[in-house]
Amino acid sequence: MSVTESPLRATVVSDDEARFLSAMLAGTSRTFALTIPRLPPVLRWVVADAYLLCRIADTIEDEPELDPQDKNRFHLRFRAVVSGDQDPKRFVSELLPRLSQRTTPAERELLAELPRVVAFTHKLDMSVRRCLNRTLEIMCEGMPRFQRHVSLEGLEDVGELDRYCYYVAGVVGEMLTELFCLYDIRVAERRAKLSSLAVSFGLGLQMTNILKDFWEDRKHGVCWFPRDVFARRGCSLTTLEPRAGFEAGVRDLVALAHRHLHRALTFTLTIPREQRGIREFCLWAIGYAVFTLRKLAANPGYRCGEDVKISRRSVRTISRVLALTAGQDGTLRTLFALATRSLPLANDESVAFEASPYPTQSPPE
Repeated sequence: MSVTESPLRATVVSDDEARFLSAMLAGTSRTFALTIPRLPPVLRWVVADAYLLCRIADTIEDEPELDPQDKNRFHLRFRAVVSGDQDPKRFVSELLPRLSQRTTPAERELLAELPRVVAFTHKLDMSVRRCLNRTLEIMCEGMPRFQRHVSLEGLEDVGELDRYCYYVAGVVGEMLTELFCLYDIRVAERRAKLSSLAVSFGLGLQMTNILKDFWEDRKHGVCWFPRDVFARRGCSLTTLEPRAGFEAGVRDLVALAHRHLHRALTFTLTIPREQRGIREFCLWAIGYAVFTLRKLAANPGYRCGEDVKISRRSVRTISRVLALTAGQDGTLRTLFALATRSLPLANDESVAFEASPYPTQSPPE
């Protein structure tokens, strides 16, 4: 496959489709609305479409008014809609009235516009659609294993945290790797190394989000922290006492996320320098996560997500610096080392997440 023969690059995206995908993205994700536009033309719209599909799957799973059987049924039907085996309008007409006020207006709008999202998906090359279908299959099968048993007691251990993060984010790292490889043969030539780091790329970002969103999740009776980490510090996740133990446990999770982000940087630097847009997409997400971890490490006794949220000014500064240095590997390593020097760092043995339980896709012929 040459660059010009890439099935992904052959996709024709109209101005109307681009405006629609941009609007849906802006309404549902602050971070991805910033990072996805850094990707090269066509690839950015395929990744935007993939994100929106994943967001719909997540919306179904998070809806408190749906019981586990209903969630499973709607997930199966959603996958059938994306595969082209069911009517998206009928699906929307049955699901939309079932949603509670917990589902945001932006998520409701996205669901209402599912037929347009799927119409774009169906115009993509079959190799791209197989990649998206695999991701949704794993997410829709994996998320319920954890959502149905989650409580304020948290997950059992770090291994459970790794598995949960794989189903909601690690698989997205695998999906992005496949899409990048389909886009450029020079990236595909590095598939083996990228694939070995792809899950960590997703896990580092997801663990950072779990830390940032801890208090908001707790309001809804949910905790994604692992009990074993806090038990070693003498802290109960149910009571969050003693406070010193909770803060020590937070720093332990910061150390785990930091180690994954180290691997995420290696993932990014494995991408050829010529693909600056792909690099920027990855680097901006890593940069935002690193500076969030810095705030968490400096304030492990935080009481809400706003306490550790990076400012818009910081986001702009991080973005500008990384845009200027996206092709400079040595400079990027130095910047990462300087930015993370105050962070605790887990050893390699602590970052021993399970490999994907699902077979990865074979390279296209």
